[in-house]
Amino acid sequence: MAIQTFVASTVLTAAQMNALQGNDYNQTVSTKTASYTLVAADKGTRIAMNNASATTITVNTSLFAAGDTLFLQNIGAGTCTITAGTATVSTSGSLALAQYGGGTLYFTSAGVAIFFSGSATPPVPVAVSSLVIAGGGGGGNFYGAGGGAGGYINSVSGELTGGGGAAAGTFAATSGVTYTVTVGAGGAGSVGTGSGTSGVASSIAGTGLTTITATGGGGGGRDTVGGSAGGSGGGGGENGGAGGTRTASPVQGFNGGAGSGAGAGGGGGASELGNTDGASAGGDGLSSSISGSAVQRGGGGGGRTTGDTAGSGGEGGGGAGTVAGSANTGGGGGAAVGATPAAAGGSGVIIIRTPNTDTLAVTSGATVTNPTGFYVYTFNASGTIKWGF
Repeated sequence: MAIQTFVASTVLTAAQMNALQGNDYNQTVSTKTASYTLVAADKGTRIAMNNASATTITVNTSLFAAGDTLFLQNIGAGTCTITAGTATVSTSGSLALAQYGGGTLYFTSAGVAIFFSGSATPPVPVAVSSLVIAGGGGGGNFYGAGGGAGGYINSVSGELTGGGGAAAGTFAATSGVTYTVTVGAGGAGSVGTGSGTSGVASSIAGTGLTTITATGGGGGGRDTVGGSAGGSGGGGGENGGAGGTRTASPVQGFNGGAGSGAGAGGGGGASELGNTDGASAGGDGLSSSISGSAVQRGGGGGGRTTGDTAGSGGEGGGGAGTVAGSANTGGGGGAAVGATPAAAGGSGVIIIRTPNTDTLAVTSGATVTNPTGFYVYTFNASGTIKWGF
């Protein structure tokens, strides 16, 4: 029963007395299935959120008075975050409620509340998995070659990292440390008669962590000029240019293809050399299910063939001709065909995953999802992530 207002002449019925007594032991429950903003009538009740996706419960000022309380709980699979609207909400725990989390919201004034978590604080993760992909290299012009894919470093158990190696190691998060997540841009394609620009590195860095750095993909070469070295190497120019070499430590991709009489080299991909699938073809990328479903990324860019046509881009975002590497795949850019400029490499991406039995991180710049058993933080641009306090 919601809170009642009584005056001197009010007569309580037996039913009302039973309802009031019942509320002490069986609080009135209001179930919500979408993000909700508290109203004054919620005082003294229990709000239960039930949604498989992320939701919020917003707290505004001038609706409650000092001493008012209500209980907030999340019974859905999606994280429910208690959000300060015009009011101030503080806590010593977390305002992000995982499934079956909850606690009491206590108002010290009309605009200030404290959330007392009724849940044990989940642990900080000790095995953080990540997929770190750098920006792909840009394609070359004038008998130009394809750009190499951005470096591909994967620590998901059972999957491969770039260059054909076993998964890299996970890392243990340190409570209260803010980790900087840097997502590299793709390199520019040549607009004149030059080589493509290499992509920009992506990284995860923070106190106590050996920085995880994926190297930008090598730019595609031109004419007799070889491809640039990178996470995966850029292809070599058509007239005998050598394929760019891959980063040696840690290995995170493959070399670019060499130029030959059949055409300029394709950029190296995360899973194979440039030219593997044919003259001027970009190397294919790798597939990972870190986000909950399999996605292929890290394809090399296609080079120019002797017939002045575009070699195929590698599977996983590799560009071809005027087609740039796909955004957030680290795909290499395609080489110029005819009088057109070469294409840019695709931007990188960083995806971080932890078990959902661990505490939910506080992030900036990330999209947070929770496929079965995990929290997944996808950074399509640079940001930060922190667990604990």
